[in-house]
Amino acid sequence: MLEASMKQQLQTYLGNLREGVELVATLGEDEKSRQTRTLIEEIAELHELVTARFDGADERVPSFAIQRGSDPARSVRFAGLPMGHEFTSLVLALLWAGGHPPKVEQDLLDQVRALEGPLDFEMFFSLSCHNCPDVVQALTLMALENTQISATLIEGGTFQDEVERRDVLAVPATFLNGEPFFNGKMSLEEVLAKVDNGAGDKAAAKLDAKEPFEVLIVGGGPAGVAAGIYTARKGFCTGIAAERFGGQLQDTLGIENLPGTAYIEGPKLADELGRQVADNAIDMMNLAAASRLVPAEKLGGLHRLELANGASLQARSLILATGARWRELGVPGEADYRNKGVAYCPHCDGPLFKGKRVAVVGGGNSGVEATIDLAGIVEHVTLIEFDANLRADEVLQAKLRSLSNVDILVNAQTSKITGSNGRVDGLVYKDRETGNEHRLQLAGVFVQIGLVPNTEWLDGSGLALSKHGEIVIDDEGRTNLPGILAAGDCTTVPYKQIVVAMGEGSKAGLSAFDFLIRNAPEEQVAQAA
Repeated sequence: MLEASMKQQLQTYLGNLREGVELVATLGEDEKSRQTRTLIEEIAELHELVTARFDGADERVPSFAIQRGSDPARSVRFAGLPMGHEFTSLVLALLWAGGHPPKVEQDLLDQVRALEGPLDFEMFFSLSCHNCPDVVQALTLMALENTQISATLIEGGTFQDEVERRDVLAVPATFLNGEPFFNGKMSLEEVLAKVDNGAGDKAAAKLDAKEPFEVLIVGGGPAGVAAGIYTARKGFCTGIAAERFGGQLQDTLGIENLPGTAYIEGPKLADELGRQVADNAIDMMNLAAASRLVPAEKLGGLHRLELANGASLQARSLILATGARWRELGVPGEADYRNKGVAYCPHCDGPLFKGKRVAVVGGGNSGVEATIDLAGIVEHVTLIEFDANLRADEVLQAKLRSLSNVDILVNAQTSKITGSNGRVDGLVYKDRETGNEHRLQLAGVFVQIGLVPNTEWLDGSGLALSKHGEIVIDDEGRTNLPGILAAGDCTTVPYKQIVVAMGEGSKAGLSAFDFLIRNAPEEQVAQAA
């Protein structure tokens, strides 16, 4: 099962075990069970502290538990093979079960250990899902740190019947005590925020107690992090308040156009940015969703950022880098069938539609790339584009037109998504040339029609916005309000690209530096003299 390089890598990691780990498998006579047995035997051969037995009695076959030898109640269960994107999750489960301390803030560990159960998590993942490992690892840690918490992590492709029975049409899909808990990517902090009733109040109180920042950045994507690195290296007290650190990077699979980096996955790049934030002593405040901006000119002092949890932060200078999100179709049925056939991430959810017919709405690069990816998984894909021509790069269009299981519809306006029994069963579109309506019978609809800036929370702030809701900036990233700058996808800068956002964020950071030194408080000027 494991290539030589993976075995060597795993053996090195297992050198960090502090106590015994036992693998307990429940297997059958099928091919997946054979592969699971091989994997478990190979792992057990790599270190003397790892043992294996094959007398498990779990309801899911194949499956295996990873449990601490000295305390078997501390365990996590994988149903199916945790390979692909989940190999790292498997390694971490082995290490944590063997007493190796997780790299998690102590207050989060304390919060996990204090939770009262029973909390029985079941989570469905796919091997191609780049959003799933965060959830897998969060639930794994919780189960191994608190005996009142259990976690079963299920590879959906192996348990297709259960996926169908439980209406899992998007991953990661998490259930708690048998009921739907959350669809989508979640960090450990986010899971705790949902299960710990007092978490929100504690977080708000912690934020309220912070001293004013010299530079406060709103948004933790490439633009926000780049800005923070520049201001922190200039010696300014810098904070980043982000609703979700990493932003769109967390939903991006392969990045191949970042100069100096031939290929990197979005979540990996987000991790690298997180390390830079820590290395530069930037105060990172995650799960801090902005709700209102009160500029300094209205207060006569510092800018105030109000957060959705009731807390507020103050700063001499603000850099707004809240990014953008996927644009929705806004047609009947879209909201009703979200995660029940309506999806926005083909890489994550595509495997759940294996052998079925789906549609992709959007003829730009994202839509064509999604269609190409899905064509290798599903029975048939229909690409629907509103304009008369596709807008994707020619190289992508050539690849698209070479695929035998793809139909392309242009001049087609999606007007409705239909469903039955709680899931998508079709899509209605209008031919813009004839005005006639047509219906496609489908199991899924993937929406890929561009981005919307995350700026609604700025209404009433006095900040100038374009007709598209973008923050209006000049060549130096300055807005119409003194001391407030902006960068990245939420602004009027053209070309919404990672490398552009990084450059714009760096520019905004330098502009914030320029503003601060030109508007230093009187006591700082006196000290400098």
